[in-house]
Amino acid sequence: MSLNPIRPWRNIERRVSRKIMVGTVPVGGDSPISVQTMTNTDSSDVKATLAQIIAAAEAGADIVRVSTPDESSTRALREITRESPVPIVADIHFHYKRAIEAAQAGAACLRINPGNIGSSERVREVIKAARDHGCSIRIGVNAGSLEKHLLDKYGEPCPDAMVESGMDHIKLLQDNDFHEFKISVKASDVFLAAAAYQQLADATDAPIHLGITEAGGFVSGAVKSAVGMGNLLWAGIGDTIRVSLSADPVEEVKVGYEILKSLGLRTRGVQIISCPSCARQGFDVIKTVEALEDRLSHIKTPMSLSIIGCVVNGPGEALMTDIGFTGGGAGSGMIYMAGKQDHKLSNDRMIEHIVELVEARAAQLEAAAKEAAE
Repeated sequence: MSLNPIRPWRNIERRVSRKIMVGTVPVGGDSPISVQTMTNTDSSDVKATLAQIIAAAEAGADIVRVSTPDESSTRALREITRESPVPIVADIHFHYKRAIEAAQAGAACLRINPGNIGSSERVREVIKAARDHGCSIRIGVNAGSLEKHLLDKYGEPCPDAMVESGMDHIKLLQDNDFHEFKISVKASDVFLAAAAYQQLADATDAPIHLGITEAGGFVSGAVKSAVGMGNLLWAGIGDTIRVSLSADPVEEVKVGYEILKSLGLRTRGVQIISCPSCARQGFDVIKTVEALEDRLSHIKTPMSLSIIGCVVNGPGEALMTDIGFTGGGAGSGMIYMAGKQDHKLSNDRMIEHIVELVEARAAQLEAAAKEAAE
């Protein structure tokens, strides 16, 4: 039983883009939309930075970006890229030499902000380093750091200015016969970012890195990102995403996946369908869901689980999930398997039993997938 059966009104036609490689991860074309985050440790602290990268990778990050503002961080990058389980993007702030050093240190991609990197000649040197060391490049246009001549021309950051900046730098890369690039046009304003990305999608076939920059804290940032990126993803725009939160990078990864999962664009782990709870609930729904989210965070196999407090909507939701629990009365509820009533369960055993069922179902699905692959 699938949570998202194929329906014509659920179809998203993705924009056709070129495919590039960020290390071992394909971006663009028909590749899955990849999820990124960025470390917030001191990049010269190899141990702390690697620990954060590994935690993000375990949460599902396909790519991780590391800031490289100085020589000590690019020196540390050599060990970081060697030990990282996922490709590393080196974030270059102002100095083009850091980009060259990062390429030499094993970065899979260089993120450069055209408004900050310097002259065309310096950009050419970065391109040469990327080509020599097998790096891709992300052109990172940001509303907060547009080139002066564009601000003079347009008077303020606007979609036209952002896209013109991006296209100017695409031309520079293409004039140097470099085509392994993706591009972003980020802004903290949802309307500005969405309009810029829509224009960009029409102007180039380059893979698009999607994001609402400086979105805010966990709750406000997650909402802004879901609204801005969700709108664009629904329109088929976006090949890789990064949710920017003033929060743990692992939370950025989780929110990114939830956005993609809500649109049926990626599947990973357990998707819990739960009610907000009310006076009809036969058990404490909120505490139960909190406990299950924590206990099931290690599951990577895509699966759906419904946790509904009463029988008003519970049986209907259970029809569309792999496993379901619907609250009843007298301290017990009903377990559903593949949409069908299976057995009653007392509330005091609910969490442990559901965890056991989910783990068993995940093992079953993993074994079936392995057998099919062989």
